[in-house]
Amino acid sequence: MVGRTPEYLGKKIEAYDVKMAMLSILIFPVIVLSFTAIASVTSFGQAGISNPGPHGLTQILYAYTSAAGNNGSAFNGINSNTNWYNSSLAVAMLLGRFFAVVPILAIAGNLAQKKAVAESAGTFPVTTPLFSTLLVSTVLIVGALTFFPVLSLGPILEHLQMTAGKLF
Repeated sequence: MVGRTPEYLGKKIEAYDVKMAMLSILIFPVIVLSFTAIASVTSFGQAGISNPGPHGLTQILYAYTSAAGNNGSAFNGINSNTNWYNSSLAVAMLLGRFFAVVPILAIAGNLAQKKAVAESAGTFPVTTPLFSTLLVSTVLIVGALTFFPVLSLGPILEHLQMTAGKLF
């Protein structure tokens, strides 16, 4: 793809746009994983979990994922009515909803300033199955690399231990 610049609505997608898109993509996992890590290793974070082991990590991970992503629900027995969880889940919700918008607005402002260019032989079309495949693959790879380690310590490990007969 050397020399090929993707275009969207006749405007070239340049390095700045890609950097802002990646920043927007990475804000969510940074928020979720940072708060989960803090809550997992501190006494005030561990005080809210009802089950030790991998299920407790799953409770914490779900709480912060839900808060940063949508409405902030809790999962199976976590006591989120503590000062730590009330404040940290509120901060995660605020950051997850609004910080991801800032890079997107930067992309929109940058694209609005650009002049439309004519399609050329070097244009990488974004309406083809190839582009769709690359986009979906990138989303899956970034998601897997970001969340698989913590998922393997939480829900996946819990399921494997459950099938082996160990319950928490």
